[in-house]
Amino acid sequence: MFFGGSRVRGMVLSCALALAAGPAVTMQVGSTQAGSPSGSGDPKGPHYSAPDKANQDKASEDKQAAAARQGFDSERAAYNAQMKSSGYDFRFGKEHPFLPSNATTDNGEFLQAGAYPTAAYCGHCHEESYHQWRESLHANSFREPFYRKNVDILIKEKGIEFSRHCEGCHNPIALLSGAVTQNSKVERKFDADGITCMVCHSIQKLQPEYGLGSYVMGVPAVMVDAAGKPIPGTVPYDEIMAHPERHSAAVMKDFYKSPEYCGSCHKANLPKTMTNYKWLRAIGLYDEWQGTSVAKQSPLPFYVKDYQSCQDCHMARVAPTLTDYAINAGGTAANGAKDGKIFSHRFLGGNTATPFYYGFNDQVMKTADFLKNGTLGVDLFALRRSDAPANDLIAPLGAVSYDVKPGETLQAYVVIQNKGAAHSLIPEQRDFFEAWVEFTVKDAAGREISHSGFLKADGTLDERAHSFTNRLVDKDGKYLADHEIWDRRAVAYDATIQHGRSTLVRYEFHIPEDAVGPLTMTARVNYRHFRQDYLDFVLGKGHPDYPAVDVASRTRVIQLGANAPDAAPKSGADGKPVAGPDNPLWMRWNNFGIALLDQQQYVDSVHAFEKVATLRPDYADAQINIGLADIAWEKYDDARSALEKALALLQMKTPPLQPTLARAQYYMAIVDRNQGRLDAAVENLQKVVAAYPRSKDGHRELGFSYYQQHKYSEAREQYVALQGIDPDDLAAHYNLALIYRRLGDKQKAEEQAAYFKDEKEDPLSVTAALEFLRKHPAVSNESVPFHVHSDVGPLNTTHPTPAPAGTQGME
Repeated sequence: MFFGGSRVRGMVLSCALALAAGPAVTMQVGSTQAGSPSGSGDPKGPHYSAPDKANQDKASEDKQAAAARQGFDSERAAYNAQMKSSGYDFRFGKEHPFLPSNATTDNGEFLQAGAYPTAAYCGHCHEESYHQWRESLHANSFREPFYRKNVDILIKEKGIEFSRHCEGCHNPIALLSGAVTQNSKVERKFDADGITCMVCHSIQKLQPEYGLGSYVMGVPAVMVDAAGKPIPGTVPYDEIMAHPERHSAAVMKDFYKSPEYCGSCHKANLPKTMTNYKWLRAIGLYDEWQGTSVAKQSPLPFYVKDYQSCQDCHMARVAPTLTDYAINAGGTAANGAKDGKIFSHRFLGGNTATPFYYGFNDQVMKTADFLKNGTLGVDLFALRRSDAPANDLIAPLGAVSYDVKPGETLQAYVVIQNKGAAHSLIPEQRDFFEAWVEFTVKDAAGREISHSGFLKADGTLDERAHSFTNRLVDKDGKYLADHEIWDRRAVAYDATIQHGRSTLVRYEFHIPEDAVGPLTMTARVNYRHFRQDYLDFVLGKGHPDYPAVDVASRTRVIQLGANAPDAAPKSGADGKPVAGPDNPLWMRWNNFGIALLDQQQYVDSVHAFEKVATLRPDYADAQINIGLADIAWEKYDDARSALEKALALLQMKTPPLQPTLARAQYYMAIVDRNQGRLDAAVENLQKVVAAYPRSKDGHRELGFSYYQQHKYSEAREQYVALQGIDPDDLAAHYNLALIYRRLGDKQKAEEQAAYFKDEKEDPLSVTAALEFLRKHPAVSNESVPFHVHSDVGPLNTTHPTPAPAGTQGME
């Protein structure tokens, strides 16, 4: 299905509708106190009242519930008639009133704002959950200024109707009530509450996994009748207390606990209707989660971890400190309570800016603690004398003896592992969120010998810092500093660390002849939710300093002279070694090898994985990793040898370990296919797909192998299955266009070809990226996978002329 040259899908920006909804819109977006809502909210709904206590027969109850539904349906019909006659702008077609958002309602028509019971109504019984929610980003998703300021630009440039793509996830009540149009007459009392309780708890089903509000909103109901039919609106609290199971049936669905539920908004794209250019990918947290070990959908991650959903991390159970009837009224696991704990409704993530703005100190501190809780690992892995061969390392630090002298120039190798986040480091809008590495070397007198990644006096980040960010540019290579993603043409630079992977950052420094030993070397990863120049854009100059969180760090002391290995770890009461600040040696080498592999240093990567194999000869993944590096290097004979060793190790286990077996079979299939052994490749990939039926990589490669065998029906089956997991998989579009044509289905072939044309990367977009990089040497240096941050003379390529305050060298 197409519209305006693009599929009828929505798109997400991390922006939203601002105050420009037209002069007739009543806005109430002032700061709401995060206190108890007890006593607030109407305890009786507009349509339903409890049956007379003297006449509690079922027939009477059913009659009143039916009357409530009938009354609601009549009001809704009248509301829709009024909306359609009052000038609602059906910019994208009358059959699609909510585009560019993918969100819709149960019947595809408007749902009046008054249909949603307020958060305060829910908070009467769920005081703890309400208090947590009030400080969360969900509660403040519309009103917070960082969001509104950005979308003001969109509205000014393109019109308010284009901001609907935002509101499906940032203010669903506004979108679905028809408030997002010029000169809307909808009274917007709901704006201060953003994503309320009854937004999430009224969604009836999910649409295919396109993201950007790919859900269907039902009629909000806090209770069902005896027949299980929803009763619209509010009901008296005592009725809920008398029938808690009917309350739970109304507000809970099994899929609410699924990652797909979160993915309905935490995945996004930019359709052609928004960009006037083409379809572009935006964010993909759900897609990233699918590829992690914790999702149990792919055998390919480097490490094996227990299953975790989005909710396991971001809604972890907590003991309430306030009244919450999920527990206090005998709640059970079925309605949210378990072992005296409820699901947290703080939705902790990385946003420290919004709670800081509103003075929600608990939320700020809990967010900081969340970020520090095992998200990253920092390893000061190695030193190398700058005049030594590239592979002549002092490594791993703490495990070997070495000498350091004044006057030497050294390179420090810092390995940073994403070990806890089930998505990339800064998973969403890396263009204006900011994580970076700060590296310092000081002598015993406190003299700073090297410092990279500091904050300048005006709050902007040192241009030469290694940052986990990206740079969005327009068609002319101009930096989109204020997140104008609808003008995006290219991503000039993009640095991140995917789950379970590592990156290597190298620093070069010179030890002065008069340095006072010992030296203290520290590397830390800092995070703040917005760049300084974006904070200044939103708030103006002179605002308070916004929080920067020290997510993870590691410090080592370097003696000027001889340095001995670290002392052996002490044993605990159970006789086992107490964990120190570093991973075991084999894992340190493994993370180093992963980082080298991702930076295309294949020879050194193989050497690192060989160290792992020596330290852990029974670890089959060491051989698989060697094979993977050889595949990237196109040394298929060597890759086969390593993978055969891995499979031999696995066959010694009964039964062979998963996912390691499937991982070895997958990479062996890649080797087989590249060496012309298609039957063997298909056999291995069939095993992978059987063990991991939601493996996108497995289906993709099996489909291509079938295609090479001219088995087009079998290939089609695999690519259709792949689209069922990821509707936007580019390889599936491309290959299905070929396969359908060979199978004689011209219509489907043309449809898939159109999808591919719209979604494939524009090969000319690199021109805009290169234009930007030409003007910004510091960012250009960072865009090279393997580079050095140097404080030494002519090698100092990361010290451009300081940029004007607040610009960070951007144009």
